Amino acid sequence: MQKKGCLSIDIGGTFTDIIFLNAESETIIARKTLTTYPDPSLGVLDGLHSLLESEKVSPSQINRSIHGTTLVTNALIERKGARTGLITTAGFRDALEIGREGRYDIYDLALQRPEPLVPRQWRFEVQERLNVRGEVLVSLDEAEVTAACKELINLDAEAVAIVFLHAYVNPMHEKQALRLVRSLMPEVSISMSHQVASEFREYERTSTTVANAYVRPLADHYISNLEQGLKSVGIHGPLHIMLSNGGCGSSELARHFPIRLVESGPCGGALAASYWAEKEGADEVFAFDMGGTTAKAALTINGSFPLSVDSEVARVHRFKKGSGFPLLVPVLDMIEIGAGGGSIARLNEMGLPKVGPESAGSTPGPACYGSGGRLPTVTDADLVLGYINPDYFLGGKMQLCSRQAAEVIGELATALGTDVERTAWGIRQLVDENMASAARVHAAERGLDIRNYHLVATGGAGPVHAVSVAQRLGITTVVVPPGAGVGSAFGLLLAPVAFDFSSTWVCRMSEIEPNQVQKLFDRMEEEGREIVSSAGVSTDQIRISRTADMRYVGQGHTIRVPISGAKFDQNTISEIPDAFNHQYRKVFGRLCDDVEMESVNWRVTVSGPGVALDKLSIEHQKDPAISVKKSSSRQVIFDVSMQPLETSVYERFSLGQEFVSNGPVLIEESESTTVVPPGWCVSIGQEGHLVLSRVENGT
Repeated sequence: MQKKGCLSIDIGGTFTDIIFLNAESETIIARKTLTTYPDPSLGVLDGLHSLLESEKVSPSQINRSIHGTTLVTNALIERKGARTGLITTAGFRDALEIGREGRYDIYDLALQRPEPLVPRQWRFEVQERLNVRGEVLVSLDEAEVTAACKELINLDAEAVAIVFLHAYVNPMHEKQALRLVRSLMPEVSISMSHQVASEFREYERTSTTVANAYVRPLADHYISNLEQGLKSVGIHGPLHIMLSNGGCGSSELARHFPIRLVESGPCGGALAASYWAEKEGADEVFAFDMGGTTAKAALTINGSFPLSVDSEVARVHRFKKGSGFPLLVPVLDMIEIGAGGGSIARLNEMGLPKVGPESAGSTPGPACYGSGGRLPTVTDADLVLGYINPDYFLGGKMQLCSRQAAEVIGELATALGTDVERTAWGIRQLVDENMASAARVHAAERGLDIRNYHLVATGGAGPVHAVSVAQRLGITTVVVPPGAGVGSAFGLLLAPVAFDFSSTWVCRMSEIEPNQVQKLFDRMEEEGREIVSSAGVSTDQIRISRTADMRYVGQGHTIRVPISGAKFDQNTISEIPDAFNHQYRKVFGRLCDDVEMESVNWRVTVSGPGVALDKLSIEHQKDPAISVKKSSSRQVIFDVSMQPLETSVYERFSLGQEFVSNGPVLIEESESTTVVPPGWCVSIGQEGHLVLSRVENGT
């Protein structure tokens, strides 16, 4: 029988993961290969050829491909986007630099803000003005738009962002300017604020639209090349791109709104965590995804991952909110909680050890890769401590060099005045404590008790560090899915086609007109149905959910509340205060009884069905030339005493359903290694996942 199914491709900073899902047998085949620079598609095609040839899968049997990428984020961080100009309302030329006028660190006397993506000489003001209700105060001066275009032509601009005041209410002037720009600059990519971010807050809306324009030519070129590359090997099914909201969209949609891809890759890990937590019967999930470059985390609230539109990218300081570009795009509420396996350990300006944010990537990679890396990384430390088997990395396809890992860590140890093992231990402890601390703060800010959560580990380094992070957070159960090292790629397979819409209408509860809100919802839902249908979802499978951003009058920020029912009427309005009070009390612990509520943004999510998998099977990849014993042992360091313990080592897919063992235990598979320290117990779940539990009272 032909293996009809779906392909997922997740390109990370260090590794590229490729998965084929056989739709009939629900069997997954995975490949993990080093990411290639400067052209990641080379690594994709290498891994794809390996998978197709070894598994005898014909390209014509792949009827859908899903791709998650860090392309947009990396382009913004590395400033490798297009030459971009901005045409905006007179008086708002410097909004990108003025920002919110706040300081993200009041104690930093040398505080740096990110340089705007559009230099001042590439920003042009034109006369036009709407009021907050969208009524025309000053008509658009087309002569000034024409003059701006001539200047941008002389500057050889590749992209243009059009951002006019209050265009989210009435886009007529932006559409008028579009016609002029398109006629004068037909080859230029154009982004309009009312399409990219249809919400108020001028700085954030301008920042988002400019970022979209900046990366759009690059994304268009990249996605087109990827589609051509897939077709060149005989894969002609549609290509869907993972969006930041946990859904996926058509390649055409991704080309127009690439800023929606800023968290494209990490979202897959969260979806995978949700899938495996459900198999274990867990309601609240701490999705912990630690790859080669970064570690990301997400926490469910009432069983689902919340969306946020308060995100940033390209921060000057990686963990300082406010130091990057704000984006008004829906993203899963994720945090970058720490470093990845390839993150570099060194001394900071004060002579103290730090890990990351710089990463060795895949080229040259950690020192133990033997590819020229000469700086110590987290992976080098894990190898020195005994957690990683140098002969079974990537299922034996890649040999690690313990000697080189010890040498580079030894250089850091000399600077610290200590030995190699203690330095490696310190690197690991520093990384794990930083991740636990970031997760703890994230949970506290949302009023969540993280101790009640199940931690689900994905990413190549996730299972290696999961229990250490869980112990620091008071979490007593860790779930490690099969194929955790390619968890993000697996999560891409689960993503439904989905797109989010928003519309600003600030109105006090006592003044809300149901018909006005219904018109907003109808407009957004109609556009959403068209987008989702164009991605291949039948009309009877389309689902719609509604929310509203609410606040007390006088507040600057909002709480999101669900809106029930298919029709917005007085009954719906009467339900909003209770929903708001519930969410507000949960976050802030109190209510403001004497202050009226008001709406700010109205939101709609239009989506198709997710992928349902009843009985998943994962085919194990390993090098047949490597003989892996069903059980062996090696010396591993687990505590600050530096005394190694003789630790049992198992090959994961040789374990039966009845397997149970107390730590210390290491369980190896081709994509990762699960570390079970003393004081923890490991067993096999009904779906083949590992369940790690803290041992109570030594039993």
